[in-house]
Amino acid sequence: MLDAAYIRNHPDEVKEAILRKGDQADVDRWLELDARRRALLAETEKLKALRNRVSEEIGRMKKEKKDAGAKIAEMKKTGVAIKDADGALREVEAELGSIASLIPNIPHETVPVGDESCNELVRTWGEPVRHHFEAKPHFDLTERLGIIDFPRGARISGAGFPLFLREGARLQRALVQFMLDLHTSEHGYEEIYAPFLVNRTSMFGTGQLPKLESDMYLCEGDDLFLIPTAEVPITNAHAGEILDESRLPLRYAGFTACFRREAGAAGKDTRGLNRLHQFDKVELVRFEKPEDSWDALEELLGHAEEVLRRLDLAYRVVILATGDLSFASAKTYDIEVWAAGQKNWLEVSSCSNFVDFQARRAKIRYRDAETKKVRFVHTLNGSGLALPRLTIALLERYQCADGTVTLPEPLRPYMGGAVSIGGRA
Repeated sequence: MLDAAYIRNHPDEVKEAILRKGDQADVDRWLELDARRRALLAETEKLKALRNRVSEEIGRMKKEKKDAGAKIAEMKKTGVAIKDADGALREVEAELGSIASLIPNIPHETVPVGDESCNELVRTWGEPVRHHFEAKPHFDLTERLGIIDFPRGARISGAGFPLFLREGARLQRALVQFMLDLHTSEHGYEEIYAPFLVNRTSMFGTGQLPKLESDMYLCEGDDLFLIPTAEVPITNAHAGEILDESRLPLRYAGFTACFRREAGAAGKDTRGLNRLHQFDKVELVRFEKPEDSWDALEELLGHAEEVLRRLDLAYRVVILATGDLSFASAKTYDIEVWAAGQKNWLEVSSCSNFVDFQARRAKIRYRDAETKKVRFVHTLNGSGLALPRLTIALLERYQCADGTVTLPEPLRPYMGGAVSIGGRA
């Protein structure tokens, strides 16, 4: 949520942000309602002051044994006017809030302007592996190894719900443990295990509602949503709180399953693990003081990158252009890992700074130790990492000519000391 004063004082900038992000929100109507709200507030305060003054006069007249009938009638009339003004104010504020909920965050000045084609390459790391044999895509490898069963998963739940078996299942657990150990032991994050179901207030707080409701899985009987990412429950762990400055920064690393309806987007490769309705992810979430958040974004990005460096997987980092940014983000870096079998770059992490946008919606603040003033925190998050495409890159990078897959050194302790995945056909 943007600060109301900012919308009021920078309407053209807000309109430009809406346009560049491809969103829709009626800023002119918001400005009209905002002016009406302030007029109603002034009118209500004036009427309440009149009611208080008349009430005092009535008390004085009764004390002096004078007839206060006219004043009593005047006070009743004033009370009706106050009730009408309060009702009108509630209606105006409801519409104001509805419009404000559709206004996206303002992109940072360093974000390139344009659609997805305008995303800018920041850096690359490692060389995409070139096998001396015809490398197979992961969906062929896993079928031969018998470690992921896509048809059975589809029979259980539908497309986009793979069934991991044997070394495939253990590999998922190994990757989660490896990443959590790295982020908690070396990067300074506190591990957190959050609910997989959240309420509407939580989904609104991080910006998924109202815009993205159709992309979410809703348990209608309970009005609870399956989380699209751990960002939602972890960020909302501090919703409505005023934190002591001494507690900042707060850094959390959490593993959850994630659920998204939009996995089968048109024009996208949906085979195998490329796009799923259910997948696992380790998420990094940070709460920072405003003056520290941009440095924190760079550090967060580095922590996500380190996972790929440890596993020796080639990747590149890009800055998303305005038209590719999420509704709530002010700036986002995507990390894309090289998939040798598909010969393609696949997004494996998005690292974003939301500045105070989510904090305003979720009411997450801190008290300045020196001034004692209450300020909104800045929230950041990033995948550290998402498992499906990490699994793709790992299997396709480390495949051997005989169809087995060598395990990178850091994962072997988590795989019971195994050096490769041989599986059974």
